[in-house]
Amino acid sequence: MSESKHTAPVAPLASEVIAKAGDMTRPQYPVEDILHADRDRLVEILRETGPEFSHILITAPCLLDARMRLATYLSNLENQYFSMFSEKIPQGRLGKLGAIRGAIRMLKNMVKISSEKAAGYSALEDLTAILKGDRRALKRVSKGFLCEFIYLFLGMHGYCLKRLRVNEDLHDKSGREASLLRSKQLDRYSNRMGRYFKKYKCGLDEVLVGKRQRLKQSIMDGYGATEEDWNSDVWQKTHVFKDLDSISKFVTLEEDEIEGLRSAKRNSIDVHITPYYLSLFNRKGKNEFDRAIRSLVLPSVHYCRTVGQNRRCGADLDFMGEKSTSPIDGITRRYPHVLILKPFDACPQICVYCQRNWEIKDIDKAKITSEKIDKAIEWIKNDSQVTEVLVTGGDPMTLPDKELDRILGKLSEIKRIERIRIGTRMFVTMPMRFNDKLLAILEKYHKLGTREVTIMTHFEHTAEITPDVLDAVTRVRKLGISIYNQQVFTYYNSRRFETCYLRKKLKLIGIDPYYTFNTKGKEETSDFRVPIARIEQEMKEEARLLPGIVRTDEPVFNVPRLGKSHLRAWQDHEPIMVNAKGQRVYRFYPWESNMANMKTYIYTDVSIYNYMIRLMGEKEKMNDYATIWSYF
Repeated sequence: MSESKHTAPVAPLASEVIAKAGDMTRPQYPVEDILHADRDRLVEILRETGPEFSHILITAPCLLDARMRLATYLSNLENQYFSMFSEKIPQGRLGKLGAIRGAIRMLKNMVKISSEKAAGYSALEDLTAILKGDRRALKRVSKGFLCEFIYLFLGMHGYCLKRLRVNEDLHDKSGREASLLRSKQLDRYSNRMGRYFKKYKCGLDEVLVGKRQRLKQSIMDGYGATEEDWNSDVWQKTHVFKDLDSISKFVTLEEDEIEGLRSAKRNSIDVHITPYYLSLFNRKGKNEFDRAIRSLVLPSVHYCRTVGQNRRCGADLDFMGEKSTSPIDGITRRYPHVLILKPFDACPQICVYCQRNWEIKDIDKAKITSEKIDKAIEWIKNDSQVTEVLVTGGDPMTLPDKELDRILGKLSEIKRIERIRIGTRMFVTMPMRFNDKLLAILEKYHKLGTREVTIMTHFEHTAEITPDVLDAVTRVRKLGISIYNQQVFTYYNSRRFETCYLRKKLKLIGIDPYYTFNTKGKEETSDFRVPIARIEQEMKEEARLLPGIVRTDEPVFNVPRLGKSHLRAWQDHEPIMVNAKGQRVYRFYPWESNMANMKTYIYTDVSIYNYMIRLMGEKEKMNDYATIWSYF
């Protein structure tokens, strides 16, 4: 079907076809049935759920005519729900108007020629060919592609995408009777959350504490270490686990983990695990309660091969474009008042998902470059608009006390600096680092009313919260210093209420949830990536059940070179296409779009279908996640 075949506009879709848009009798499809269906069955469901859309694509003489008809059809459908002249909307759909609007807007975006050019793909062409029976086109697209359109067709008419519990109708009740019914409903929400919480373990659990204590003793015995050695950050740094042989002496590794570590060696990829963090593993092999922990530090074969190949071909691994936001060595700046100062390019523990994996070095090869940092601080001193500095890296807490003290002291000499943030994962990887000497340094520069010192950290899972963590956090909080968590939302903490449980436990030990980051779109970390729709679903259907003081984190997408874009608003991002692999393509608008003429950023997400299949393989209930397709 070609654009060039069009000679004159064809009349819009016939009114009798438009009238069918309000049909309430369309069949429902359990999500498990759709996920298990083959391509031919999915095409049948596609025709059943979107008869009007399909009719237009099949009967239109050319692609341009189809665009015009679809634009008219979608606009008419939108008017039925949102025009000022709309009559009463059925009660069952009133609560779904947001999802209806989202589905219609996404379909309207995909009809646009400009969207196809931005995405480099036309879903309309492949969809038309498939509906006309083209087997090559059907083979060309994934099942995820077909599922996206099935759920868009269901969503644009407000059909429920999951089986909902039937509750007593509160709308006909009032007064005490209504309040009691409502209270029961809220109890059901809370009880449901509690049932999920039981699936997960916090590192404060007595059984886990006991197992980890035994593994800790085994590691200490293996190195002839004392309790004093173990509690020394210097000892921890000098006994970092870096290879398969040393790790497998103390814990049983799965076959895929062994292959990943072998691949890391072949591709010269650094692996760092502190003795403390290794003690959090399940000694006899991966289980439900250490799966997330292992995933963060044991690289997969895919990760190692991709990074190795990129290095060999000279690809730029700086996904965030930090080299283009660095006015001087050691500084990254994306915002008016705050910037990043990077005094050290190593960590005692290397996280697989790290956005700076391209510049993190082996801890034994890293060097303290005081001269470079002094020049960077002098640059900060000469820029009158900078009032806040985030000291990160690498992990700056890896630095000796003397050097860290020197850096914080020089920053504190700049009178306009109101806040010094320190980005560190030491609470998680080496909590014994927060000893008396370090605390004295932090206390020296934390002067409320003049200058605040805060700590930004990365807890990914409740299994990382241990008695040692609680002790370290307590010691820091006694100084009046606030601690904020920036969670990276990955596959390994994305199950129902898993991140809610983390928020709840973090807040209880004195850490405030701050950001939930969409996983970076780097190919090497595809094992970690989660669809944007899942983050939005989590915030709306899970986090919303927590008290407001606990759900204080903001879901964000970090746009390369430009900075964070919120994931709650269409003003900041919008889906413009679904490609042949079933991946949504988004256009992101920079945070300063309304203040300056900035270029947008095109991002290709991971497939919702593939994410669901992966969850299904772990015996997750698909009905729990079915509404994921209605988040954009």
